Amino acid sequence: MTTQPEISVPSTATSTTPKPYTIYNITLRLPLRTFTLQKRYSDFTTLHSILTTQAGASPPASLPPKSYFSSTTSSPALAESRRIGLQNYLQTINTDPNDRWRNTSAWRSFLNLPSSNSKSNHANRHGPLSRTQQPITDPVVWLDYHRDLKSQLHSARLQLTKRDQASSAQAQHECSAEAKKHLIKASSMITALDSGLKALANDTWGREKLGDGEMRRRRDLISAAQKEREGLENLGNAMAAKNALDGAIAHATKGDKDKLLAANGDENNASRRPVAGKGRVLGKETDRTRALDNQGVLQLQQQLMREQDEDVDVLAQAVARQKKIGMEIQEELIVQKDLLGLLDEDVDRVQGKMDVARKRIGKIS
Repeated sequence: MTTQPEISVPSTATSTTPKPYTIYNITLRLPLRTFTLQKRYSDFTTLHSILTTQAGASPPASLPPKSYFSSTTSSPALAESRRIGLQNYLQTINTDPNDRWRNTSAWRSFLNLPSSNSKSNHANRHGPLSRTQQPITDPVVWLDYHRDLKSQLHSARLQLTKRDQASSAQAQHECSAEAKKHLIKASSMITALDSGLKALANDTWGREKLGDGEMRRRRDLISAAQKEREGLENLGNAMAAKNALDGAIAHATKGDKDKLLAANGDENNASRRPVAGKGRVLGKETDRTRALDNQGVLQLQQQLMREQDEDVDVLAQAVARQKKIGMEIQEELIVQKDLLGLLDEDVDRVQGKMDVARKRIGKIS
C-alpha cells in the first residue's frame, strides 16, 4: 500500500501584483523530502471541478464558500477561515478510504506528486495510448507518462522474477504472459514518448520549446528505457530456452539411468562381489569403493549426487537472496532518480523566477 503524504496549509501570503490576491502555502511531507506549493483559491475550485469529472463523483469534502462582500486580502479573519477550510478539504481527500480522487491525474498534478501505483488508473490511462500511440506533446504529461513507462518495465521485471521462482509450468506460463503484456505496453509508450519529444523539439504543436539540456536528458531517458525493455525481452527469451533445454536434459538423463540400472542388474546377477585380483574397468578404486560391489558403488554415487544437489540448493538460495537485495536496491535507485528529476524541475522553475525578478529589478534601478 502506498504511503500517503502528510498535507497541511500552515500559512497564507498576499501577492505583490497590481491586483493583490491571497496565496495559500501547501506543505507536503513525503518519506524522503518535504516541499511547499503556493496555490490560489481559484486553483482549488478548478481542482474540485476536474476531480468531480475524472472520478465520476464529488470529493468527500466541500470547498469553503466564496465571499462576495469581503476579500481575504483585507480581512485576516476570512483568510484564516478559508485556510482552515482548504486544509480540511485536502486532508479529507488524502485520508479518505476511497482512493478514486487520489488516483486522478488532476490530484497528482495539483500537488506535484509522482505517478500513482493504482492498477485501475494505470490501465485506464494506458489503454488509449496503447491503441493509438499518439505522441505526448505536453512537457508535464510527458514526464508523467515516462514515470508510468518505468512502472510498466518494473512490473515486467517482477513477473520475470516470479517466473524464475515458479515451480509449475502453468505458473511460469502465466508469469511469462503478464511480462510480455507489460513489455508490449512499454514498447507502445516508448514510441509515443519518442514521437512527442520530436514534436517538442520541432515545435510543430505550437508549444514552448524545451531547453537543450532538458531535451538531452529526456532523450537519455527514452534510450535507457528502450535498453531496459530489450534486456527484459532477451531475459524472457533466455528463460524460455533454458526451460526447453532442461526438459530435454531431464528426459535424456532418465533414459540413461534406466539403461545403467539394467546393465548393473545383469552384472550383479552374475557376480555380486568383485573377483580377487581383478579390478573394475571403469574408474579408479578408492578406500570407500574397494570393499563395495557394483550395487554398493551405485548407491554411494547416488548418495554423493544427493549431497551435491543439497549444496546446489543452498547456493541457489544464497544467489536468490542476493538477487532480491539487488532488485530492492534498484527500486530504491529508481525512486531516488525520480526525486532528483523533480528536484531538477523545481530548480529550473526557481531559476526562471529569479531571472524574471532580476529583469524587474533592472528596470526599477
